Amino acid sequence: MRFLPSRIGKWIAYFIQEQRGVSAIEFALIAPVMIAMLLGSIEINLLLTADRKVTQTASAIADLVAQDDVITDDEIDDIFLAASTILTPYSVDPLQMRITSIKMDADGEVTVVWSEGHGIGGRAPGSTISAPSGILQPDTSIIMSEVSYDYDSVVGSFLNTSISLEDTFYLRPRRSAEVIGP
Repeated sequence: MRFLPSRIGKWIAYFIQEQRGVSAIEFALIAPVMIAMLLGSIEINLLLTADRKVTQTASAIADLVAQDDVITDDEIDDIFLAASTILTPYSVDPLQMRITSIKMDADGEVTVVWSEGHGIGGRAPGSTISAPSGILQPDTSIIMSEVSYDYDSVVGSFLNTSISLEDTFYLRPRRSAEVIGP
């Protein structure tokens, strides 16, 4: 039994001096971290792209409605359909869009004139609504578009719940003082 510690010592010394397989061990230790970083950066890129597309969708909806002076239900349906294509290649199932015409009266009260939604209900006409300060003056109106999108992880293991991406866009009517809605 006296030679057992010396054999273990020789084996440890041999193991420390041995160079074969070091690269494989280093790769095995580093690879999971590097793969996680790669998948995480891909996921962040996809999330930021989806957020940018939500902003583009809100902008496009408000822009298309603000270019009209009288808008019909069919035109709004076409606008919602066209805006949905901006989200390609992402799924449009969780997409919610709403377009609202809001007006400030002479007393400074801001109310909904008309509102239509896709995947979400429109706002009730006549209901009060808040708007950012300075965006409306008395007896003027604006078009407000709201877009909400629930982003689900493509990779799946990094984000277990969906992330709600939202944007609101405001534009003044271009061809008239107010866009007459359906």
